[in-house]
Amino acid sequence: MLNAKTLGRFRSDERGLAALEFAIIAPFMVMLYMGLAELTLAMMAERRASHAASVVGDLVTQSSQMNTATITDIFNVGDAVLRPFPTATLKMRVTSVKADAAAVPKVVWSRGDGMTALGAATTASAVPANLLLAGDSVVMTEVSYTWTSPLQEVVPLPRTFSQTYFFKPRKSPEVAWMG
Repeated sequence: MLNAKTLGRFRSDERGLAALEFAIIAPFMVMLYMGLAELTLAMMAERRASHAASVVGDLVTQSSQMNTATITDIFNVGDAVLRPFPTATLKMRVTSVKADAAAVPKVVWSRGDGMTALGAATTASAVPANLLLAGDSVVMTEVSYTWTSPLQEVVPLPRTFSQTYFFKPRKSPEVAWMG
């Protein structure tokens, strides 16, 4: 039978309080930890994809001419930079752009790995205004990477990261395509 004395003893008993507090707080702490882990992985994936674009562009501009075998090797380096993340959704494109006499950026050649190459002699709309003077050349490197969280608890949907870089050729006025 419950009486005032028993209820008073029950109210002042604190033996299970820590377990109760843990049961209330633990789910929030686990979700916070998982969220931070997913956020960190997403940031790492974005940085590696961006670095892949940078490395690919840098390698292309170190040469005065490109061919199919060389560009394939450079795209493979881009894949290697992204690892240990899966590379199936990594898309890259390298485009040589030269400004015509009116300083309009035109595509000289373009090659893609997972991305469609741009057509030769088309206007390169992605090039910022005033980047090129008439006759100037630049190599534009684009990357798109769709990252899916391995945990999918806090970030359940895939995220796509895109980056574009522009590099001046180093050894010649422009990087030529030699098939």
